[in-house]
Amino acid sequence: MFITRIYADKAGLSHFEDMDIETVPSGPLGLMSSPLPVSSMILRENAPGYAYPWHVAPCRQYIVMLEGFVDITVSDGTVRRFGPGTILLVEDTFGEGHSSCSPDGKRRRSLFLPLPD
Repeated sequence: MFITRIYADKAGLSHFEDMDIETVPSGPLGLMSSPLPVSSMILRENAPGYAYPWHVAPCRQYIVMLEGFVDITVSDGTVRRFGPGTILLVEDTFGEGHSSCSPDGKRRRSLFLPLPD
């Protein structure tokens, strides 16, 4: 299963990295990964047409896109669009961070899963 990671290098520049999380057959339950620790769950809804300037993540966290789209720009200039079903691992908690905005003027709903410290 694929996850996109956003991280900061030693110089504080943010980048994307594509990760493949291994899943294994689990009988009638389908394919499953090993358990991934999280500390809580936050439900988030962004208003239509939102745009957030450069910022760092408040903590290491997974973001699961439920509805809508987001364009994220990292400090190396790369822009990617993410939509429903996408899983992000956001780890750029220092440095230049990233910016995000609504590409279509519609609301976005997502699930935030902070990782333990």
